[in-house]
Amino acid sequence: MRNNPLPPIQDTDMTRRQFLWLSSLSAAGLMSGCATNPVTGKRQLMLLSEDQEIQIDKKNSPHQFSADYGKVQDKALNNYINRTGEKMAAQSHRTHMPYSFRAVNATYVNAYAFPGGSIAVTRGILLSLENEAELAALLGHELGHVNARHTAQQMSKGMITQAVVGGVSVLAGTQGRVYGQLASQLGAISAGALLASYSRDNEREADALGMKYMVTTGYGSEGFIGLMDVLQSLGKDKPSTIELMFATHPMSEERYKTAVKNANTKYKSARKKPLYRDRYMDNTARLRAKKGAIEEMQKGDKDMARRKYDDAEAHYRKALKLAPGDYAGLLMMSTCQLVQKNYPAGRRYAEEAKKAYPQEARAYHLAGFAKIQTKDFEKAYKDFATYEKLLPGNPNMIFLKGYCEEGMKHKEQAVDQYHRYLQLVQQGDYAKHAYQRLKEWGYYK
Repeated sequence: MRNNPLPPIQDTDMTRRQFLWLSSLSAAGLMSGCATNPVTGKRQLMLLSEDQEIQIDKKNSPHQFSADYGKVQDKALNNYINRTGEKMAAQSHRTHMPYSFRAVNATYVNAYAFPGGSIAVTRGILLSLENEAELAALLGHELGHVNARHTAQQMSKGMITQAVVGGVSVLAGTQGRVYGQLASQLGAISAGALLASYSRDNEREADALGMKYMVTTGYGSEGFIGLMDVLQSLGKDKPSTIELMFATHPMSEERYKTAVKNANTKYKSARKKPLYRDRYMDNTARLRAKKGAIEEMQKGDKDMARRKYDDAEAHYRKALKLAPGDYAGLLMMSTCQLVQKNYPAGRRYAEEAKKAYPQEARAYHLAGFAKIQTKDFEKAYKDFATYEKLLPGNPNMIFLKGYCEEGMKHKEQAVDQYHRYLQLVQQGDYAKHAYQRLKEWGYYK
């Protein structure tokens, strides 16, 4: 094995062109690529079918949820969120979609929806809400994006541009979470890379639909105003924690004023409907018990973004003292150690994370990465193989297994893995490394 450092890990197929590009797109398809919008009833350009929306969701949403440290292990909380969402989904314009709702372990403030109806909210935003009506407003807004087919609409625009100019159209999306390029170097998947950056018109429509769905379900319209208050307040008091949400969901004073106006006019009769504060507090009690730890993780993330690693480490230590065994906290600390090239410590925290949440894939990725750095290739290979079983579809795992085979002097196995990888990925440092090895070994000219 040469002493070349492991090349930086590039993003998975979540950001690759097949997400944006229907290979079967033809001139005939361009002429017939219109569909009736389920909300407005009007015809619009739409090059994605509903089945394709669902398949894109199934393929990619698990990678996003893993990037956000997996769904929370509090089964009762997830069931509560899912019930709340399903009640409103039954009042939506696309009741037949395979909706699902969950909380994820991420500590930044956000909520997002994939085009097939997979919706997630982070621990960070759940801690900021005061009642179930505000949760319903949040989930209703994301349902609005799915029902109006906003992601599919933006993807269709990307495809038509690509077809016309003959280039590769890239969907505008959020990049990288708080760690920026540091996370990608350690093998983390860019959070939000598949999620559309919605326009202000998209946000207006999603707000209108969200309020409609929640009021029709029986919640007080004050809940939507409360949600707008929360977002505005966080934007002023904790801008770093809500940065990603504002990147994908543009916030404005106009949105708040429109919510107030609609609550006072169109939905005036719903102003006095229940908000269900007690029920929300009961169901989020275990989460709120971790509030201090989560706030320390948020501070650590902020310092990581500034490359103040000592400060970040101090915050993560405080978080883990308040919430020992917290999966996200352990992985944040692992990442902090690995960035500083403290590989034994990074490995130790990743191993603890594996024990804390053995069904979630991300810890195996970081543990394997740490083991590669200390040339423990056999154990690293096992971690990457486990990751693949838990979360298929990340081509980087193929490369990393090949890299481990190369490190173990298993040339034929390395050749097989590198060849498989190059069939999927042709650009980036990993592809360059794989190609160079195959060329050196006489497989490529």
